[in-house]
Amino acid sequence: MLEGGNTMTIQLPQKPTCHPYRLLWFLALILSGKCSYSPEPDQQRTIPPGWVSLGRADPEEKLSLTFALRQQNLERLSELVQAVSDPSSPHYGKYLTLEDVAELVRPSPLTLLTVQKWLLAAGVWSCHSVTTQDFLTCWLSVRQAELLLSGAEFHHYVGGPAKTHVVRSPHSYQLPQGLAPHVDFVGGLHRFPPTSSLRQRPEPQVAGHMGLHLGVTPSVIRERYNLSAQDVGSGTSNNSQACAQFLEQYFHGSDLAEFMHLFGSNFAHQASVARVIGQQGRGRAGIEASLDVQYLMSAGANISTWVYSSPGRHEGQEPFLQWLLLLSNESVLPHVHTVSYGDDEDSLSSTYIQRVNTEFMKAAARGLTLLFASGDSGAGCWSTSGRHKFRPSFPASSPYVTTVGGTSFQNPFLVTNEIVDFISGGGFSNVFPRPSYQEEAVAQFLSSSPHLPPSSYYNASGRAYPDVAALSDGYWVVSNSVPIPWVSGTSASTPVFGGLLSLINEHRILSGRPPLGFLNPRLYQQHGEGLFDVTHGCHESCLNEEVEGQGFCSGPGWDPVTGWGTPNFPALLKILLNP
Repeated sequence: MLEGGNTMTIQLPQKPTCHPYRLLWFLALILSGKCSYSPEPDQQRTIPPGWVSLGRADPEEKLSLTFALRQQNLERLSELVQAVSDPSSPHYGKYLTLEDVAELVRPSPLTLLTVQKWLLAAGVWSCHSVTTQDFLTCWLSVRQAELLLSGAEFHHYVGGPAKTHVVRSPHSYQLPQGLAPHVDFVGGLHRFPPTSSLRQRPEPQVAGHMGLHLGVTPSVIRERYNLSAQDVGSGTSNNSQACAQFLEQYFHGSDLAEFMHLFGSNFAHQASVARVIGQQGRGRAGIEASLDVQYLMSAGANISTWVYSSPGRHEGQEPFLQWLLLLSNESVLPHVHTVSYGDDEDSLSSTYIQRVNTEFMKAAARGLTLLFASGDSGAGCWSTSGRHKFRPSFPASSPYVTTVGGTSFQNPFLVTNEIVDFISGGGFSNVFPRPSYQEEAVAQFLSSSPHLPPSSYYNASGRAYPDVAALSDGYWVVSNSVPIPWVSGTSASTPVFGGLLSLINEHRILSGRPPLGFLNPRLYQQHGEGLFDVTHGCHESCLNEEVEGQGFCSGPGWDPVTGWGTPNFPALLKILLNP
């Protein structure tokens, strides 16, 4: 049973339903390798720095693998997302239920039967599906997995800051040719746990502190973005928000209570998380996990908050994939989800990226607002064929999420105008074309910016991000009972923006309107109304002679560093409250 989800058991027959010789023939076909195809690996096969192999896994050791089954009617799903997310559409706000989505995308009976027979032939019986039936998670032995996935070879690895143990294959795999139309990818083979990109910067030096703030706290956030003491949740509506964590980090309820005691005295708030999905570790709290929870709950003050805490703790599972499965299996979910997680686009296969993007489409069709951090590496940089290029991040580059960049105060000790935080991730996707909703804004930037990098560094026709921004520099966080200053990253700006959207949802729900849902079509139609435009500063990129560490620069209107800008809450509420 998946943690936090009401999974549905696939009704595998107690005895094979076809002749045993047919099953043996099917298995022989798999073993022959003559009728196989090599799907792109679902994730990177390179072993990240800091991870060490401990040797081959025991053949009888149990693994959890997730099979992404081919979905149907994806063009229709895309049309429905556009209809329910565009304020000019008569279907705006008329979101689909989980059951509606399941009816639309459910794999064909042929796909379900073909995959079932394949698994039965290898003796794999312990499988669970989700409501949409497009993911199948199975428990099987290493021996069975290597039989099913020709070429895979499972090893134990240890690494990361917490010396985490995982079981992964350093090699790609092959599937029978007959499965090519039915399986998008198999998850649980290649991906290693990500590491946090949060930074604790040195405290800026200043002579005298009178009249100055000494770092970003909820009071500073509320002052800068013009929230009053009354701008909190009512505590009576059916409104909720969530953050998701995939870094093997955990928050402590006592840290949240201490944070609110220190920094939450001037606004109504909730001092505890309403629901934790997954398992909370017993060890030390992580700074990133603490940051996510504390600033989502102080920006979206007095609103019921859920935390997805590294669901899928078995070392053969992938937490991000498990979170996607939970979204496909829960009929009632928080309206706003903030996620501080990302990978380089080039480290992921196109099949994996496209399938995850479809999961975001499903969420958008249901009226969920997904916000992802834009990353903390500026435009990024990588070298291919001897040439440098910028390095976009995913899921930040997905056209079906709202991506949040980062800013700093112009004067680090005064609540002043904001400028670019040089780490703020942004750029252009090499996978997704530019969506229609941002065509005008991006074309305007490309034609008017006086500081464009060489065109060979980026794909000007790709999905451009971020969409919005918020402060990402100099936060106070309480972790392991200790107040920690000057924590920085778009992992901070994302829950802040998400919390403010939850407050707007509160007003909409109390007024009898649907929640905001997928925000981008409306956001770009408004041309930045309700947001403070950030017009000064550039983010970092490749350290070479050609660009000298400078990526894109901000300017009037939308830009690929801070998007449309940072929230001016009263104005943003006014713009987003109707219809």
